[in-house]
Amino acid sequence: MKMLRTLLWTSLAAASVTAHAMNGVDGAVKGMGSTNVNWQPLPEMPPIPADNPVTEPKVLLGKTLWFDKRLSKDGSLSCNSCHNVMAGGDDNRPNSIGLGDKHTDRSSPTIWNVGYQSVQFWDGRAKTLEEQAKEPFISPAQMAMSSWDALLERLNKMPTYVEMFKASFPNEENPVTPDNIAKALATYQRVLNTPNSAYDRYVKGDMMALTEQQVRGMKTFAEAGCTTCHNGANFSGQQKEGGFFMKFPLFSGSDYDKKYKLLDDYGRYDITKNEQDKHVWRVPTLRNIALTAPYLHNGTAITLFEAIKVMAKTQSNIELTNDQITDIAMFLDSLTGEFPVQTMPRMPAALGMTFTSKKK
Repeated sequence: MKMLRTLLWTSLAAASVTAHAMNGVDGAVKGMGSTNVNWQPLPEMPPIPADNPVTEPKVLLGKTLWFDKRLSKDGSLSCNSCHNVMAGGDDNRPNSIGLGDKHTDRSSPTIWNVGYQSVQFWDGRAKTLEEQAKEPFISPAQMAMSSWDALLERLNKMPTYVEMFKASFPNEENPVTPDNIAKALATYQRVLNTPNSAYDRYVKGDMMALTEQQVRGMKTFAEAGCTTCHNGANFSGQQKEGGFFMKFPLFSGSDYDKKYKLLDDYGRYDITKNEQDKHVWRVPTLRNIALTAPYLHNGTAITLFEAIKVMAKTQSNIELTNDQITDIAMFLDSLTGEFPVQTMPRMPAALGMTFTSKKK
């Protein structure tokens, strides 16, 4: 329980520090001329659902499942293959590569701070982390297991996994279930948070945490209208039930539409079939964005400079100077937080088992 107690104590301490520092922050924001922006630090922990509390056994189980390639059809892919927690939480590819070299249609979003998002996937089709966690296992373009029964059969053949599920869900007679797999993975993801960035320290009252250029970029970021979507503690909009979405491109008709293939994917429309949802997307976080190239939902913007230029034109209908773009990029770099140390868990033994593409 030591890890869990440390997480919860740190969360309470950070909340206290934040509450006492906000007067200084308000003055700093007014001094920048951005009085309409509510700059917020990242809380230590995201919202935790009542039916899936964080426990240390469940975090360890989720972490082990996260790294285990044997949960894919041929034993070649894990959750970490596309969402690398040893780096920026994505895979730095325009499109993720699934089983058999199949490519997904969209870029992998970062998994860091994902608990602060109220819906999951670019199109917001999963309402919770638990719902999201189930999809990749049986998706033909991802881990490609033939069925949930095939996955449960594998797990039940590994005694250590069975014991880990029992420790995580002690009140259940047969705890190795799809729902509990999803709950364990979601629990692990909810502790993958990166607080205490230079930006966080600045808005808590440390006026020396940002450079002069980053403060200038922060002001330009607000004045350019970026905070219309990228606001709140996670820079992914005010999270609410049903998600926070925005049309992209909002201003179509520029050369960027074709160059970056902005109109090729209908986004949320593919889920709702509502005409108003064409090219509507869940607003992604900007935290740690300096680490997660390439950018946009399809990975067509290779550099952060390029992405800022595209977004300014397509969302605010303005053209920023190179100096302004550089300043914003430096401000966004200040959103890189402190990453909790990740270590590879020891995998439960698979006795008398093998994994090939011809097996389940």
